[in-house]
Amino acid sequence: MMEILHYDFMQNALLAGLLVSFAAGIIGSLIVVNRMVFLAGGIAHSSYGGIGMAIYFGWPIFFGASLFAVGAALLIAAFTLRRRHRTDSFIGLVWAVGMAIGVIFVDLTPGYNTDLMSYLFGSILAVSHSDLRFMGLLLLLILFAVHRWYREILAVSYDSDYAALRGIPTRSVYTALLVLSALTVVVAIKVVGLILVIALMTIPTYIAERSTHTLYTMILLSGLLATLFTLVGLFFSYYYDLTSGATIILTAAAGLGLHTLIRWITARVKN
Repeated sequence: MMEILHYDFMQNALLAGLLVSFAAGIIGSLIVVNRMVFLAGGIAHSSYGGIGMAIYFGWPIFFGASLFAVGAALLIAAFTLRRRHRTDSFIGLVWAVGMAIGVIFVDLTPGYNTDLMSYLFGSILAVSHSDLRFMGLLLLLILFAVHRWYREILAVSYDSDYAALRGIPTRSVYTALLVLSALTVVVAIKVVGLILVIALMTIPTYIAERSTHTLYTMILLSGLLATLFTLVGLFFSYYYDLTSGATIILTAAAGLGLHTLIRWITARVKN
């Protein structure tokens, strides 16, 4: 098993899995407790517009996707804060328009033949050193933000009205969480693709939420579980020549099934 670590591309893939999975676990916990999963899904799919623009203009993929995803996050935050009753319609609009823009830009790119499936379902084995630097900086940013404003995030996550009465800038926290979600989605595209990214951010969080009693331990456990699922899925994909993104998500789903089974057996034994 250890012989695969002699390959540079596997070393990069493992490091990318560690960085992105822990970031996804942390942000996944925050979007779940703040009921932002659908919003993050809209941002994930709209970021395809940034991928298409990056391909057309010759930009780095992360730059184009980040630019578009952060713009979509700010737009969603501004709209949903004012018209919460129309949130679903607006997210659906951003989702569809973003993907349509990406498809059109790719169509307009002369001679572009790269397999777009890698952006939809991930290409962790193709991670470069520049990608790793971007992932590392994002994880540091997330860790700093959560540590620095943990009390504010905790207050807004569980009672935003009370947090507002206490003088906490709930709108700023809400917007910041969406922006961090957008950036996490962008880096996770390289690992599992934009189609499966929300699963990576929610399955470990669901397990952690049912196993812990505080937001801090939920964040920590979610990050560790996401990392475990990614590494195990990566090894399976390598040895059985499977698509890495899909294998990682199926590994996470198997982990969820095992967790549910253990809880069911434990409950039956106690009764």
